[in-house]
Amino acid sequence: MNKISIIIPCYNEEKTILSVIDEIESFKDCEKEIIVIDDGSSDNTKNLLKELNKEYIKVFYHDRNYGKGMAIRTGIRESTGDLIIIQDADLEYSPKDYPTLIKPFKESDADVVYGSRFLGGAGYVRLHYYLHFIANKILTHFCNIFTNLNMTDMETGYKVFKSVVIKSINLKENSFGIEPEITIKLAKKKFKFYEVAVSYRGRSYSEGKKITLKDAFWAVYCILRYRFFD
Repeated sequence: MNKISIIIPCYNEEKTILSVIDEIESFKDCEKEIIVIDDGSSDNTKNLLKELNKEYIKVFYHDRNYGKGMAIRTGIRESTGDLIIIQDADLEYSPKDYPTLIKPFKESDADVVYGSRFLGGAGYVRLHYYLHFIANKILTHFCNIFTNLNMTDMETGYKVFKSVVIKSINLKENSFGIEPEITIKLAKKKFKFYEVAVSYRGRSYSEGKKITLKDAFWAVYCILRYRFFD
């Protein structure tokens, strides 16, 4: 691979966005572009992003908060790299795991790589929100039934794709429903999936976590919709 596009969906992340970019910049293994999509932030995030002045950092601004899915779709459309990494703006996932995420593309001709929080052996995982863990396991198992994959973490925030692979599907979701939508649509096209273990520093709601129970129900709907009707 010659170039990696790192997509950062961002909404009200004034406390972490610059730290995320700093960590990404420490990754020197190949040429990269950083694509930040501010999804209608109402805090100081926009002002911080406007101060960035580097050729390989592109920033796009949505006129309001549409959702993570819309931000990812914008990032994919604007990317020019051979690989595309989705990077959350909150430092729950560390860019230090990039070499691990990229390895299957180099060694096994992977099409898609998911960074799993549940494989073990990646260093550390912050422990809290047991009900989130159970919901994730149920959704992942439900998705596996309809994709014939044996994933451990469908809802992971670390998803990496060959650019030609992710751009071969038409994504529609604006919300967190884009996670199952991506998985279902790529699995239906028989692309080669891999999982690797990653570390995880999950936030609490008081620290800015945004996903809620209603997103779990929407994920079930998306699994069924994109498996059978779209």
